[in-house]
Amino acid sequence: MENFDILVSILGSTVRLSIPLLFTALAGLFSERAGIFDIGLEGKMLAAAFASAVAAYATGSAWLGLLAGIAVSILFSLVHGFASITNRGNQIVSGVALNFVAIGLTVVLGQAWFGQGGRTPQVSGEGRFSPIILPGADAMRDVPIIGPLYANVISGNNILTYMAFMAVPLAWWVLFRTRFGLRLRAVGENPGAVDTAGISVAWMRYRAVIVAGFLCGFSGTYLAIAQSAAFINNMSAGKGYIALAALIFAKWRPVPVMFACLLFGFLDAVANFMQGKSVPLIGEVPVQIFQALPYILTCVLLAGFIGVARAPKAGGVPYVKER
Repeated sequence: MENFDILVSILGSTVRLSIPLLFTALAGLFSERAGIFDIGLEGKMLAAAFASAVAAYATGSAWLGLLAGIAVSILFSLVHGFASITNRGNQIVSGVALNFVAIGLTVVLGQAWFGQGGRTPQVSGEGRFSPIILPGADAMRDVPIIGPLYANVISGNNILTYMAFMAVPLAWWVLFRTRFGLRLRAVGENPGAVDTAGISVAWMRYRAVIVAGFLCGFSGTYLAIAQSAAFINNMSAGKGYIALAALIFAKWRPVPVMFACLLFGFLDAVANFMQGKSVPLIGEVPVQIFQALPYILTCVLLAGFIGVARAPKAGGVPYVKER
């Protein structure tokens, strides 16, 4: 029974750790399906985390913090769009530049406003998204197997967690069952054909990066005022890059993206659990090995098991309208 309790604890951590990855990977899904590579997911997430923590601390409202995070993330997306769509700049360089701006700006503003080394003050009460206890969770807690899973894995999460999982079928429906999704995917594959049909390629791509900024706003807010209670210097800690790995691993499809993020969240949860613990016949394993597993697993699976992950054909290529 003790082993089952450990498994339930790891699964609960898996869900919580996968949420910022899931929001960010879905953001990259919309952007890259439209042909805009977005290395700047990390910067958007970090900027949104800072903005949401500041707004939540100033107003005492987690929802206003979420709105602030979304607004700042969309602003970063528009900067990326202006550089790579309007000015046809290099999308990789633009994304990396946004990451550096977010890392530096959040520390400078945090120190200038609060004098805590780049951190923001702690938020509590209505300033955070609190866990939600689902109906029947306490009553089912003692039911073998199902009870602990329902009470500790499914129940007890904040509203952003449930919104993340609801976003997966919504993203699938938008991309594959709506006119907007059809045009967005077409822009990423053959923008010339879309332009010939009288549809603005630039406007479609701007709409895609705005959606990406919107979703990154959720991931940053989750980090700052749902999973944590304040902004911490560089708290995204490379999650934007892991989300990109999950996106490639899932071949730019929403449902596989969710499972890839859960897998990486599981590896992160195992890494946290294994800190300071010994493995039989081996001894204590450095936690860095577990932290590297998502990247190693992505390379192994892409190389030998799931085949070639082909990005949208027009991805990373600025569109020049034919005259």
